Amino acid sequence: MFQQKSEKLIKFVIYSHCPAMNKVITSLQNPLIKQLLLLQEKSRERRKSNLMVVEGIREISLALNAGFQLNCLLHCPDLLPQDQFHELFPSDQVSCEVIEISVDVFNRLAYRKDNGGVIASARSEPKELSGLILPEFPLILVLESVEKPGNLGAILRTADAAGISAIILCDPLTDLYNPNTIRASLGTIFTNQVALSSTDDTISWLQEKGISTFAAALTGNTGYHEANFILPSAIVMGSEAFGLSEKWLSAAGTCIKIPMNGKVDSLNVSTSAAILVFEAMRQRGFTCTSHLPA
Repeated sequence: MFQQKSEKLIKFVIYSHCPAMNKVITSLQNPLIKQLLLLQEKSRERRKSNLMVVEGIREISLALNAGFQLNCLLHCPDLLPQDQFHELFPSDQVSCEVIEISVDVFNRLAYRKDNGGVIASARSEPKELSGLILPEFPLILVLESVEKPGNLGAILRTADAAGISAIILCDPLTDLYNPNTIRASLGTIFTNQVALSSTDDTISWLQEKGISTFAAALTGNTGYHEANFILPSAIVMGSEAFGLSEKWLSAAGTCIKIPMNGKVDSLNVSTSAAILVFEAMRQRGFTCTSHLPA
């Protein structure tokens, strides 16, 4: 009897000190998998839960580095071996639950099958205007009612490449945390300062900060290359379908345009944003926006 009790005690001590096994999901009917699919498909679910889906090694790593809180991290060992996974996502950097999933479950969740075998849900935490941290001479990109997630993602990539100070989304028609936005941004949604606001509040905020506004419009009377973006500046762009609202056209200090010689009267909004942002950076000597170029 004493020996049996001793054996049970030894087993208890051993098991109680073993690391917990990862949870494994192989069923598409699992409640968590259903929730993640809803988060991918429904902006209403993302707003209600303040969660988003992030897929890919690069994208999840950028989210973690930017301080975004993961809710859960799903890993497919058949696509990313355990040793590589733990090297990429060490336990001291990942405080959320780590769940192993089968290839079938991964393929159901993943938009890109080559994303490295990891998918996560994370807290969505857009900034307010008051939360933006600006340098002395900021360069800000303001987007009013941009409609397509792919365009928004491409603009985020441009903003990251240029190193601009912040992006403000006014009265957005697309969800910032739409999976297509995150994918198109290549994870730069996490490397940029992005704030959500209304047009009225943004106009007032820019005026209070003494930031000059340059509204991009086909009716602009100043070529973008003639504008002076050296001082604190905000480049304002509207949707491809409707352009900027009258509020912005009236409030802007300068209306600028990109001269065109072709038969089509407008460029894709992400292309236009790249042209304008990099002209501003050229004028600034491609330096950090906290200092004026010499």
